[in-house]
Amino acid sequence: MKTKLLTPDDIDEAADIIKRGGLVAIPTETVYGLAANAFNSEAVAKIFKAKGRPMDNPLIVHIAKTEQAETLTRCFPQAAQILADRFWPGPLTMILPKSDRVPCEVSAGLSTVAVRCPAHKTARELIAKSMPLAAPSANLSGSPSPTSAKHVMDDMDGRIDAVLDGGECDVGVESTVISLAYEIPRVLRPGGITIEEIREAIGETELDTAVMNPIRDGQTVSSPGMKYKHYAPKAKVILLRGEMDAFRRFVNSHADDGTAALCYAEDERYLSVPTICIGPSGDYAAQASMLFAALRECDECKYKTVYAHCPGTAGMGLALYNRIIRASGFEVIDIE
Repeated sequence: MKTKLLTPDDIDEAADIIKRGGLVAIPTETVYGLAANAFNSEAVAKIFKAKGRPMDNPLIVHIAKTEQAETLTRCFPQAAQILADRFWPGPLTMILPKSDRVPCEVSAGLSTVAVRCPAHKTARELIAKSMPLAAPSANLSGSPSPTSAKHVMDDMDGRIDAVLDGGECDVGVESTVISLAYEIPRVLRPGGITIEEIREAIGETELDTAVMNPIRDGQTVSSPGMKYKHYAPKAKVILLRGEMDAFRRFVNSHADDGTAALCYAEDERYLSVPTICIGPSGDYAAQASMLFAALRECDECKYKTVYAHCPGTAGMGLALYNRIIRASGFEVIDIE
């Protein structure tokens, strides 16, 4: 298969590919998604094959406007409407009871479906010209998510029909996922909308233990990004928890060939190993936009071990922590 590289001017061609049951990688404000007709089970199955993704890992369905959620869900509760009014279009996914129209391949056999309305204009235009799109991140399963068309082509060239190039993604980490299927709403994956913002909108909201801890063996999950090692380069990533000075001392004392540091701008001049900077220490939004490109750079430079600075867990820091700890396979060293 030859993968075409399309521009927003080719949106009609992208829509035709979707309607024929093909796969198109699409830009969103978070990461690039690998899109197929959400109502076509055979097309959705191609997503899993192209990514090498386990079939028990549910997908997110992307819509162009809130009204389309009615075709995907059995009900749209008041909390969902409040969140949609406040955060859609945007990086928030809601898990709701699914309608019979949603194939079991999309929901991994669950009775719920994950739905979001992306903020990226090109993504919404494609959905409007075709239909709701099932779309996980457009990368090989387990590897860092793609935030540019080049990243997608690096992973998916020859595996999918086309890549729709919409530029680099602004947010840089996947959407926040909140389940409204519990008595108390529960964040299953942190992302571009913080749990603090959600609590301000709808009140009491829980944080699932799997956000910061490994999932239990055999546990069923209802959101992407929970069950398997995710976002990981081939290099061994080790998360260092401690103050900035302690991070620098530890890295310098463990300097070796093939070792690098995933660090803040303030760290670079103090470190004796190659550095991959993800931005200023206090700017979580900048760090999020750079994180996955930085993790891909680890492999481009053929590093063997990468020491990562542990972010805080307030606001967007929680999304960064979640991605890095999964990239490390939960290997954390307390260095204080």
